Amino acid sequence: MNSIEVSIRNTKTRGEVNTLRAKDFVPGIIYGGKDKNQKVSISKKLVKSLLDKENFLSNIITLNIDGNTQDVLPREIKFDIITDDPMHVDFLRIVKGSKIILEIPVKFINNEKSPGLKRGGVLNIVRRKVELKCPTENIPNEIIVDLDNTEIGTSVKISSVKLPENVVPTITDRDFVIATVAAPSIVVEPVKAEETTAEGEVVAEGAAEDAVEGATEGATDGEAKKDEGKEKSAKPPEGKAKAAPTKKEQSSSKETKKK
Repeated sequence: MNSIEVSIRNTKTRGEVNTLRAKDFVPGIIYGGKDKNQKVSISKKLVKSLLDKENFLSNIITLNIDGNTQDVLPREIKFDIITDDPMHVDFLRIVKGSKIILEIPVKFINNEKSPGLKRGGVLNIVRRKVELKCPTENIPNEIIVDLDNTEIGTSVKISSVKLPENVVPTITDRDFVIATVAAPSIVVEPVKAEETTAEGEVVAEGAAEDAVEGATEGATDGEAKKDEGKEKSAKPPEGKAKAAPTKKEQSSSKETKKK
């Protein structure tokens, strides 16, 4: 359990609060239980160190307030939208015998002892946090999920997780899944676009060459057939009768005979 020093603050106006922040202090408030709300201030450096620790909002902290101690639970923290510095912290006073609802992080252990994961299975995490109803004196830091002997296709449900005494999930109408060991997926690598393009260019070039050669050969054959046709039309066809003599030729022939 963390223990930090805080001071009572008597700020009443926004200007006084801004002055406090300018001195690298973070205003906060303690509420809950039968006692009155109490205004406090905390060193910004100390708040940042707490934020760096895991599960800040689910860990009980002991505040030392001018010689007195108070167990609290951080419930909300506000940040500056530009600098991301902490601007205000709300602490819930811990009262023994009461219960509180918290989101507790899940921790997986014995991954190396899972036969399913050894064969290439994948741990599919469905819930990284589980909402629990806990007694204030028995708040777990984390939920432990043991993956020992888990096979491919195994579903780890909340019923298989050992919870502390009197700690129960807020979801009670079903046995919900926390994680599964899924079969590995086979990914078929697609053909690279560059290779396809290169092959396509080669094919296109070959097709173009064939087309040019075919066109050239076709033109040559066509010209040869055309010349051959001209030669045939120049020669008179064999076996064809001569044309009949004209009237002028017939009269000239008769005069010759008379002479």
